[in-house]
Amino acid sequence: MNRPLRYAFFALIVRPLMMIVLGTNVRRVDQLPQHGPAIIVANHNSHLDVFALMNVLGLGRLGMVRPVAAADYFLTRPLRRWFSTRIVGIIPIDRTKARREDGKHPLEAISEALRQDAIVLLFPEGSRGEPEKLAAFQSGVAHLAKRHPDVPITPVFMHGLGKALPKGEALLVPFFCDMFVGQPLTLGLGKKELMAELTDSMTHLKDELPVESW
Repeated sequence: MNRPLRYAFFALIVRPLMMIVLGTNVRRVDQLPQHGPAIIVANHNSHLDVFALMNVLGLGRLGMVRPVAAADYFLTRPLRRWFSTRIVGIIPIDRTKARREDGKHPLEAISEALRQDAIVLLFPEGSRGEPEKLAAFQSGVAHLAKRHPDVPITPVFMHGLGKALPKGEALLVPFFCDMFVGQPLTLGLGKKELMAELTDSMTHLKDELPVESW
């Protein structure tokens, strides 16, 4: 990872974009993890989602932040690969393989980042869905919780970025972004209980939006 370029990109481009061009309102920002290891799970409607979360965490925590992203998309072209790995600092996960060729667990790269005290950004819907609509969550977060039972998982619901830069669009439309930070999920839950608590938490966070916004 190119740390000087990464800090310059977020300080000079991402922060002005999120704070001036789009605008960001965050509820309960103090509930975001102050340090790693930690996992933040959020809904996913736009490529801007990861930049919005990294901006809210601030430059002080930027060195700890590692977004999880699809290797089969972000590693396919040289420039996209360089930007994703050297500037954004993604943890690439191949969604097409149940196990790596070397026999390691498919989530091992995330586990390694957590062992190095990273704040991992995870989008359990798997990919960008329809703008401003929640899709069903995949169970990868439950597998991570089982591998790292002491790592807190904080849910965040985001609204607005799916309209600012929806999937398939290249032109940015200025649109205000709301972020609602929930309480960390209960530690030590089984897969079924954790997925139920995550879904319930995200639904309650979504319900904080004014009715007319939907």
